[in-house]
Amino acid sequence: MFNRLQTLVRDYFGFSQRESRGFLLLLFLTLLCLLIPFIYRLVADRTRVDTLAADQRKLDSLVTLMQAEEARQPRFGNSRSGNRTERDKTTAEHFGEPKKLFNFDPNTVSVSGWQQLGLPKFMAERIEKYRSKGGQFRRKEDLLRIYDFPPDLYDQLEPYISLGKSASNRPGYASRDNAGGEYPRQPNTGNAPDRPAYPERPAKPVLQPFDINTADTAQLIALRGIGATLAGRIVKYRDALGGFVSQEQFREIYGLDSTVVDELSKYGQIRSAPRQIPVNTATAEQLDRLPFLSRRQAQVIVSYREQHGAFTSAESLRPIRILDEKTIAKIVPYLEF
Repeated sequence: MFNRLQTLVRDYFGFSQRESRGFLLLLFLTLLCLLIPFIYRLVADRTRVDTLAADQRKLDSLVTLMQAEEARQPRFGNSRSGNRTERDKTTAEHFGEPKKLFNFDPNTVSVSGWQQLGLPKFMAERIEKYRSKGGQFRRKEDLLRIYDFPPDLYDQLEPYISLGKSASNRPGYASRDNAGGEYPRQPNTGNAPDRPAYPERPAKPVLQPFDINTADTAQLIALRGIGATLAGRIVKYRDALGGFVSQEQFREIYGLDSTVVDELSKYGQIRSAPRQIPVNTATAEQLDRLPFLSRRQAQVIVSYREQHGAFTSAESLRPIRILDEKTIAKIVPYLEF
């Protein structure tokens, strides 16, 4: 049963004998780890330990002490909160309702104007400092970029915000559509309106066909749909074969869909010959490296050669009953007679 399962894994994934054994061992350990919690639940003692009366009394006393300590702590909003300094107040307590609402431009309104709108002095000075360093509000939402600006107050002030032309029509710049960024304008040489000069994108490198039997993973990753995992899998399968002899073999690689196969067939050309194994001197271990042969088939080929003499061509392999026509057609390009 184990040998049959090992043969199925080898034929499906293209593993060697050692790799297939390791794969099955890893699969067994994974299943065992998944079953350990269920086994533990079956054998573990589910008897609940009752809490002793003395322990229960200790817990009750601890809860009583915690409640008494909590009652002695000052709460926000009581009479003691009025003794806190300005620094101890929370951010929300600094802001009040607007004293006076009026239309304003956030790029020009003064510190006192901000205070009439409901901002504390430190927040108004923060905005003034932002503007003195070249900062500018080009959209209403830019106010929320000011650190700690209250969203609730912004909702009240938003209908009264009136941005001047200087915020959106700076000379020599064109605003992006609701994106806040800007592009330099092209010089207007005629009557046509100014258009932003967009930066040119670098041209993508043109892919050239390459030899798939000598390519590395970097060349494969450059193809559309192939990442590092698939590139490593392609190289590993190629090395196990000894090289590709037909582009139809790309479809035998696990995990490649039709789009990737078409892309690989377009650029991955077969320009060099595959590595061949001398069938008349090779051992069963050497023949077993071919993904198309199982360990038993490799041993039968060696035994047949020792009994009937050297193989002269592909036709001399046909009397071996364990090899069908499909298997012979696959292994012949990798055998040297």
